[in-house]
Amino acid sequence: MRRARECRGAAERSARVGGQGDGRRLDPYGPRLDASDLDGELGARATLVQFSSAFCAPCRATRRILAEVAGMIPGVTHVEIDAEARLELVRALGVLKTPTVLVLDAGGRVVRRAVGQPRKADVIAALGEAV
Repeated sequence: MRRARECRGAAERSARVGGQGDGRRLDPYGPRLDASDLDGELGARATLVQFSSAFCAPCRATRRILAEVAGMIPGVTHVEIDAEARLELVRALGVLKTPTVLVLDAGGRVVRRAVGQPRKADVIAALGEAV
């Protein structure tokens, strides 16, 4: 019984984006982001969102991989977010390490998430869920 209450409490806590009670609701299938969250436009088919930090070597390699994949697939964009500059969004999405990559569908719903430097083939496979 106690476990059920804990799960329900966790679900209620995760039902809001942002720790400040901003009122935005999460989609039941995952959080949704829009152009204002990203400081850029969503891709027509999918968006690769990368959270980076200044002195992160894997972040630079991830930037190259994601930019290359976005250039290969029409309608896919790559947006890089400085984790230190966007702490509210980092906290709202539970980003704990850089690089963290989110794959968004055309509507901005997070369909995949990965931490660390991804392989190009894995990024392409993850985009299959978004498009």
